[in-house]
Amino acid sequence: MDYLTKGGTHMKLTFLGADREVTGSCTQVEAAGHRFLVDCGMEQGRDVYENADLPYAPGTYEALLLTHAHIDHSGRIPYLYKNGYRGPVYTTEATRDLCGIMLEDSAHIQEQEAEWKNRKAMRSGAEMIEPDYTVEDAQNVMKQFVPCPYEAWQTLFDGPQGRIEVRFTDVGHLLGSASISLRIAEPGRAPEIIVFSGDIGNQHQPLIKDPANPGHADYLVMESTYGDRSHGPKPDYLGELTAVLQSTFDKGGNVVIPSFAVGRTQELLYFFRQIKAEKRVKGHDNFPVFVDSPLASKSTTIFRENFAECYDDEALALVQSGRNPLQFPGLHISETKEESMAINGDPTPKVIISAAGMCDAGRIRHHLKYNLWRPECTVLFVGYQSPGTLGNALVNGAQEVKLFGEPVQVKARIAQLGGLSGHADCDGLAAWLHAFDEKPKFVFVNHGEDAVAEHWAEKLRTEGYEADAPYNGSVWIVSDGRAACAETGNTQKIVKTRTEANVRTSAAYDRLVNMGQRLMEVIRHNQGGANKDLAKFASQIAALCDKWDR
Repeated sequence: MDYLTKGGTHMKLTFLGADREVTGSCTQVEAAGHRFLVDCGMEQGRDVYENADLPYAPGTYEALLLTHAHIDHSGRIPYLYKNGYRGPVYTTEATRDLCGIMLEDSAHIQEQEAEWKNRKAMRSGAEMIEPDYTVEDAQNVMKQFVPCPYEAWQTLFDGPQGRIEVRFTDVGHLLGSASISLRIAEPGRAPEIIVFSGDIGNQHQPLIKDPANPGHADYLVMESTYGDRSHGPKPDYLGELTAVLQSTFDKGGNVVIPSFAVGRTQELLYFFRQIKAEKRVKGHDNFPVFVDSPLASKSTTIFRENFAECYDDEALALVQSGRNPLQFPGLHISETKEESMAINGDPTPKVIISAAGMCDAGRIRHHLKYNLWRPECTVLFVGYQSPGTLGNALVNGAQEVKLFGEPVQVKARIAQLGGLSGHADCDGLAAWLHAFDEKPKFVFVNHGEDAVAEHWAEKLRTEGYEADAPYNGSVWIVSDGRAACAETGNTQKIVKTRTEANVRTSAAYDRLVNMGQRLMEVIRHNQGGANKDLAKFASQIAALCDKWDR
């Protein structure tokens, strides 16, 4: 039954993204005679279940509520605009500011990819494509953003079929991030509150506040990214980072840090300011730090401007004492290509922070080309490296990689700064959940890999919660403290044909590929060896191939 046309009085939820997956967050809400979306993110990386299309034309939605600026939550908003959406986008002020640069950057990437594919299509006679959206679409949809303060109820809709109010609560994941509470009052029914957690932040992150709980939820849609694991004891970030700097600079090398431009880069600047202020690196007091990313530069400005509402007590105290927590002597921002190219011409030992965080695109690849082959240098990873990326290959021991079509020997030290995550672990998720004034009557678990989401839902059930991990495309009817599944959605996993072009790799497979690359290196090292030894080596490889060939 179509809830809207039949005049029903039950809230209906349709799960459209990040369901038993971790990207592409999107939920459709129908209540009090209105239809709107919570988040509209872009799917990134591995696709496990076939995503359901929006059930209705974008132009028919009356509003969009956005938890935070990350592209996996916001990335399809310009697509909505391109296809007719003209309603408001309600979010926090800082999220609006970040979206102003991130959505335009996403659009630019899409335009570039479409241009590249169309050049190939022209040569082959294939059909031309157009980007999902353009820079102009991204710029235009920003005019529809409505900034909202934290912790203030405001009316979304108020009419004969009922009243819907919204409130944003700081959830400590990214500057401006929020959980969203909806208070829905329909005629003849007691008001009920449904909360969308968004991405719940990790405790004790630099700069931003710890996650706060909204207080009450009759129903809860909750993320589960790290629902099956703990981050472990809090690492000594300053100590570990200082040790890497000291050992690398003493050898005359550079520290190259692949880092996401928004969030992680600003955290690193906060650490570097403290390291310099406390003179922790001996003999290299004036070491320069280069941030080589136009997006990182713009986002850092936004971080500086939104301190009053978003900074934690420590960072706010710095601001109030006249110190900028993201500024220090020796900090250089590289905007232009010329400035970027000049970095590697300077022999001074330095820190280079550049995007992207997994080394799959951007200026970081140029810096790797100039530094990976130097044994005195360090490449320091500060975030998760997805299977199939260059970053993943490096942390798994690749001895040689290709950059711009040329082989580059990996002689630099490859290091990782563990525990630096913007997501709460299983303990953090539990602490946030248990802070509600009473147990929600039903918990929908989303934004977690298939097994993780199911694990977290089962854990909640053992604790006495009513809980389920919906599939993509599933429809749930919610009212009077109960939730019932009306449509199950897509339960069948996508089956990929095993071709080199589209097989999805695991971390173990990536390691195997890296070992294969090492084997080729060992073969080259044996050139000119005795024929007897080479024949024995070849026989051993042949036996290995015979054993494992499938």
